[in-house]
Amino acid sequence: MDFVRGLQCVLCGAEHPVDVAYTCPACGPAGLLDVRYDYPAVARSLTREALAARPHDHWRYRELLPIAAGSPLPALTVGWTPIVPAPRLARHVGVRALHLKDDGRNPTGSLKDRASAVGVVKASEQGKPIIACASTGNAASSLAGMSASLGLRSVIFVPRRAPEPKLAQLLVFGATVLRVQGSYEDAFQLCQRSCERHGWYNRNCAINPYLLEGKKTVGMELCEQLGWRLPDWVAVSVGDGCTIAGAWKGIRELQAIGLIDRTPRMLGVQAEGAAPVTAAFRNRAELAPVDPDTIADSIAVGVPRNWRKAVAAVTESGGEMINVSDREILDAMGYTGRLAGVFAEPAAAAALAGVRRAVAEGVVDAGASVLAVITGNGLKDVRSALAAVGEPYTVPPDGTGLDDLLAKEGLAG
Repeated sequence: MDFVRGLQCVLCGAEHPVDVAYTCPACGPAGLLDVRYDYPAVARSLTREALAARPHDHWRYRELLPIAAGSPLPALTVGWTPIVPAPRLARHVGVRALHLKDDGRNPTGSLKDRASAVGVVKASEQGKPIIACASTGNAASSLAGMSASLGLRSVIFVPRRAPEPKLAQLLVFGATVLRVQGSYEDAFQLCQRSCERHGWYNRNCAINPYLLEGKKTVGMELCEQLGWRLPDWVAVSVGDGCTIAGAWKGIRELQAIGLIDRTPRMLGVQAEGAAPVTAAFRNRAELAPVDPDTIADSIAVGVPRNWRKAVAAVTESGGEMINVSDREILDAMGYTGRLAGVFAEPAAAAALAGVRRAVAEGVVDAGASVLAVITGNGLKDVRSALAAVGEPYTVPPDGTGLDDLLAKEGLAG
């Protein structure tokens, strides 16, 4: 916390000390806070030379993370996920160059590990042994895993639509799982009330400013891993808005301390059935909640709390928001695996579907370079994966009909 100056409300601009709990006292729940740093001081400490000597995890950016020196950290290694060049996939979606940052390689299989790692540290710093969140799946899984790693207890509120593989992760990690018979919004509100009543630490990115600080490390890493040569566009799927806001903040902060001299444009991608952030961006209006309807559970958020930060990220970067259908998302799951060898869950594949749609609509130029963030592993939602690619062939032990199947697939000798 040596470099943290304080917290600033994104609604009224008021500055607050770090001991303010969650949101702006004057603006209430709508007054989300942003962590501010002493950037000149950070620039003197966080240099390319200093980074070269540090371990390859997201704590390497500690000057720009709101944790105290000496705080216990989770034993699980978070961050420094691989960036995969994808030339065949680039040709398919229609751009000159394409890279995938595969955050499905994080310990619990999603980018949310970055936020949860910071969350459990903050809970520990405040002496709170129980931490809770509401989630469609990935944030819950990551919180449960990080809590187990640091010896905390976790309480998870999930909507009834949460996929079974994600529920299995939660239970294996020892979380207390409460399956709310309602929507994500219902689960969120019940979690909020329970945290207030029982004094649990609240991990919800929707109100907790420190969680986004973990997510921003994905933006910092992609700058460093690409040799400080940034692409024209960074594509990120959008649900609540925290991830794209975090990625942009990480990139912008590296520019502020002089490690990069240019920034990419951000492409935010929403599912057509859950696109209130796109509407707010395009209409330059307040958010209008929707009833989400999409297979991409991780971005099926009808009342996103971080929409202001997301809209600001896209606007400041000169970027764009775009929507894709569930059919496009399923198709993207298939061609991302087939052409790049990366298994993306529906919300992650939405980023690639968005790039393809953006090229078709002339938003992204065919000569552009793009990095797409794969926010979660496809094993978290195998039902959607099978819907995307179909079932395997069935053959008898004696191989009857095998030659015909091989010929159909163009594999016969």
